[in-house]
Parts: sequence; C-alpha cells; structure tokens
Amino acid sequence: MPYVTVKMLSGRSDDQKRALVEKVTDAVVETTGASKEKVVVFIEEMEKSHYAVGGKRLSDE
Repeated sequence: MPYVTVKMLSGRSDDQKRALVEKVTDAVVETTGASKEKVVVFIEEMEKSHYAVGGKRLSDE
C-alpha cells in the first residue's frame, strides 16, 4: 500500500487539492502497478509563518 505525503503552503482551493490527489494517485498507479484503491495521499499544509528559508519566515517577506 503506497503512502504519499505532499507538504505545501496553505492557500490552495479544494479543487486544486482534489486535482493534485487524483494526479498523484494516477502517477503512483502508473509507476508502481499498485491498485488505485490502495494508494493513500496525505496533504500537509503549512502556514507561511511556520516555514522559513535562509533564516527568514515566508510570512515576513
């Protein structure tokens, strides 16, 4: 049973997340041969204030 975690900044619409889950699932099925019903996709959303690059939070830019 493949598990995929997608980490991204919050702010995407439900339609965008739905499309992402569908495409990620299809890619896993195509490349691994797993059945679609066995693919699990987790979306972890992060706030800009909880994410930093180069010592600066993205919310501070």
